[in-house]
Amino acid sequence: MAELRLGPLLRYTDGSCATVWVETDRPCTAEVRCADGARGTAHSFRIADHHYALVPVGGLTPGTATEYEVLLDGTGVWPPPDSRFPPSVIATPGDDDGMRVAFGSCRWAAPPSGGKGRVGPDALDTLSARVAADPSGTRPDVLLLLGDQVYADEISDATREWIAGRRDVTAGPGDQVADYEEYTRLYYESWLDPEVRWLLSTVPSCMIFDDHDVIDDWNTSAAWLADMRATDWWQERVLSGLMSYWVYQQLGNLSPDELAADPLYTTVREASDGTDALREFAARADADPASVRWSYRRDFGRTRLLMVDSRAARVLDEDRRTMLDPGEAAWLREQVMEGRGDGDRDGGSDSGSDSDGAYDHLLIGTSLPWLLPHLVHDVEAWNAAMCGGERGARWARAGERIRRGADLEHWSAFPSSFDALGDLIADAGTGPGAPATVSVLSGDVHHAYVAEPSWPGRTPDARVAQLTCSPVHNSVPLSIRLGFRFGWSAPARALGRRIARHGRCAPPSVSWRRTGGPWFGNQIMTLTLRGRSARLRLEQARADRDGTHVLRTVADRELA
Repeated sequence: MAELRLGPLLRYTDGSCATVWVETDRPCTAEVRCADGARGTAHSFRIADHHYALVPVGGLTPGTATEYEVLLDGTGVWPPPDSRFPPSVIATPGDDDGMRVAFGSCRWAAPPSGGKGRVGPDALDTLSARVAADPSGTRPDVLLLLGDQVYADEISDATREWIAGRRDVTAGPGDQVADYEEYTRLYYESWLDPEVRWLLSTVPSCMIFDDHDVIDDWNTSAAWLADMRATDWWQERVLSGLMSYWVYQQLGNLSPDELAADPLYTTVREASDGTDALREFAARADADPASVRWSYRRDFGRTRLLMVDSRAARVLDEDRRTMLDPGEAAWLREQVMEGRGDGDRDGGSDSGSDSDGAYDHLLIGTSLPWLLPHLVHDVEAWNAAMCGGERGARWARAGERIRRGADLEHWSAFPSSFDALGDLIADAGTGPGAPATVSVLSGDVHHAYVAEPSWPGRTPDARVAQLTCSPVHNSVPLSIRLGFRFGWSAPARALGRRIARHGRCAPPSVSWRRTGGPWFGNQIMTLTLRGRSARLRLEQARADRDGTHVLRTVADRELA
């Protein structure tokens, strides 16, 4: 009898359909049955001796929530008979519903081997406990996981012991993940956590990778990539990382229509073993990043979400270095501007807004923040100039060492891309049909903050904000706390200007100010969007005196 190894994960949802992802222990037919009669089935596909199914569920009713169960070859496997959690549900948005979008990044399932510092309660575990305690209460309509869902380079003691039992950890990548099988172990460790497993079964999720999903500093520079490709283990590592990301994360980001039009998904499902086809795809994606688009779009009524790949889509040549390759940049602009100001409401719902645009709120999800503390921004721009040869070969060599050592690889380390994103945001937020808000949602930097930009000579009609929330569950050492507090200060800003002058850096095309934070801790941010209004809440996971973990609100404010 087939058994459930991992999942179910509720992934895509809209007013009438959903997808549910599962991993099973053998080939089977997976079925999702809903209490209201909606259902769907899918036969499993095979990758590297693992079996998966993504079940499309049709016939759902907009604006309702229905309990569901999962069956494998006709036998019920979810919910477990001894579950202490409420039944999992599929909730579909209605025409007049608002949206609650929760987001964060950087989650250790368990502290890594040799990890130092206090980690504290897990914000996702704590969110799950709150939702489970009041199933009919307020919950996120979608959860955005903005990178570092797993840590391939910082593994737990238990995973290290398991890896050491299957290969020599003194060779290759050592006690880091080496291949697809070891990646599956990371997902089991993370998503079999009972609270997280139940939360992901009942709250839809959208995901995008960041560096630790593959390796720290992934695609920092052309020199970094050349060094990695010179090792005897990198090729297997990166192909396994991309393959496992496609299976465990990317498939669920896509709608049923997008899946039906995806030739790789069709090939994998129809093959007796899809491993070779997926491996060839991953090799092509690694060799020619422009051949694959990991970014994607989701429309939730009058809210448009664009999840942007800021890792694999980079152009790394120093003389034309950009965060997004030209095709990716063109795709992003097209998605942002589609329907803007033309009265086109196709694919959305009228929330009572008097806007003539395609959406009332634009969310740009990018794992790496666009707007950083001013000192960090200026140092990254200076470093990009040094590595590009602005001060000669000696400075270029030193700049590369500094870039890797200090993780100088955000949007500000790609100055032309930083300016281009700013121009695009200003264009999106200006003129007839402009949305009420444009929010850049990010993580990575192990603190939370709000920053608001302004443009010389123009004032967008939309309220624009950089909203950063990290980590969900990770250590935040004192050095990070002190460093980022100083980085936002006035003296740090003055120091940054001096450093930028040394690099002969052009001033950025946008200025910005911090309007909230910095906040440190394991935390999650939620945007509540209703009509043309937007409200932001930041909550941190904390332990009460009795040991109970709770989410405490540390910021709650109107954005629009």
